[in-house]
Amino acid sequence: MSIFKVTAKDEEGKTVTKTTEAENRLALNQILRQEKLIPVSVEELRKQDQRKTWLFSHGKISLDDLVIMTRQLATMIDAGIPLLQGLEILTEQSENPALGAVLKEIRRDVETGKNFSEALGKHSQVFPQMYISMVQAGEESGKLEEILDRLALYMEKTNGLIKKVKSALLYPIVVSCIAFLITLLLILKVVPVFKGVFDSFGAQLPPATAFLIFLSDFLRQYLPFEIMAALGGGIFLKKYIRTPLGRKQWDQTKLNMPIFGTIFRKVAVSKFTRTFSTLVKSGVPILTSLEIVGKTAGNSVVEEAVLSVRTSIREGERIAEPLGKSKVFPPMVIRMIAIGEKSGELEKMLTKVADFYDEQVEVAVKGLTSLIEPLIITFVGLVIGGIIIAMFLPIFKLTTLVNQ
Repeated sequence: MSIFKVTAKDEEGKTVTKTTEAENRLALNQILRQEKLIPVSVEELRKQDQRKTWLFSHGKISLDDLVIMTRQLATMIDAGIPLLQGLEILTEQSENPALGAVLKEIRRDVETGKNFSEALGKHSQVFPQMYISMVQAGEESGKLEEILDRLALYMEKTNGLIKKVKSALLYPIVVSCIAFLITLLLILKVVPVFKGVFDSFGAQLPPATAFLIFLSDFLRQYLPFEIMAALGGGIFLKKYIRTPLGRKQWDQTKLNMPIFGTIFRKVAVSKFTRTFSTLVKSGVPILTSLEIVGKTAGNSVVEEAVLSVRTSIREGERIAEPLGKSKVFPPMVIRMIAIGEKSGELEKMLTKVADFYDEQVEVAVKGLTSLIEPLIITFVGLVIGGIIIAMFLPIFKLTTLVNQ
């Protein structure tokens, strides 16, 4: 399903501009004809703009909403409730209006004869390709309830992992921001007060104090330009990261960062192995699984490595060999995948690796929290303490001269 920005003329000749969802341009023309509109210009929005437009018109659907919906649907199908009736129940009891609206459209499509996976495919802004492919595999194998249950379990574990990493990163970011604001307040508001006192002394100031006063004057004099430069730099960096080269460099930097890089790498390995395992276990073909895994990796470096592996497998190689050449995945992962290939239990090995790295991420997150806290406190103490000492040095010096 795509979203189009349409400019058209109505029956009265008035210009109408709107956004419309349709499978393709042919379907869009049929919709416009039904609405008695004559198209003047049609523009298909980019995927990113499509998602923003969809969220604006429908509302946000979180991963937690999808997990609950998937789990409930799996339970109802397993209990013998038909798919249509299950979708109707979910639509009525959904607490999220956006999800309820989507489920209503899916139920209507299934009722008209479409497969469940086809109906889900019309809402790619909500359901990722992995979800749709697994449902399709479940429909073909006749094990839809089992696949849905597996999907819910996968999303629960993935969501839990993301929350752990976010909570680990949130604390140092918040404390660092507070420390920065306090330091800025001291430099912009407190230092100028001391400067007036020091000017009345008429004595030469210590180098540390003189530098701090110079820094305060510079920041206060050029503050609007500094704010504009910071905002401009942030916007430029954000746009550059959206480019293919910028995204790759940023993702590579994240993997190589001190302290945090280890966590990002372990999260990437865990996500790769768990997604791959879930897809293979659900009956999705290897090549299709690798394509989905690459696109859902969340890191362009990992995505490039996975898609390179997919190309090698298509040419007749095993998974472990090209995966090892990528230099992205640890040797233990490569060896376990190789053993899984030889023994015919690839998905079992992948699940074990994913569980192991989930535990590793949890340990790393706890270690990071215990390490970051004293480091930040020490840094804040040194910075603020240094400012206070620099401000009081001239006073100590004056007191010493008076006593002499």
